[in-house]
Amino acid sequence: MNISAELLLLIVINVTSSGIFIGGLAMSIKFIEQQIKRLEEKQDKHNNLIERMAVVEQSTKSAHHRIDGMQNGHM
Repeated sequence: MNISAELLLLIVINVTSSGIFIGGLAMSIKFIEQQIKRLEEKQDKHNNLIERMAVVEQSTKSAHHRIDGMQNGHM
C-alpha cells in the first residue's frame, strides 16, 4: 500500500484540526463550568442574605409590638 504525500498531509491536517477543535471545546466547557460555579456561589450568598433579612424583619415586627404594648400600657 503506497500512500501519496498529499493524502498523508490531508490526514495529518484533519487529525490536527480535529484535535484543536476538541481541545477548544473542552476548554470552553471548563470555562462555562467555572462561571456556573461562580454564579452558584453568588446565589448562595444572596439566598443567605434573604434568610437573614427575614429574621431581622420578624425581630423588628416583634420589637414594634412590644413598644406599642409599652406605650399603650403607660398612657
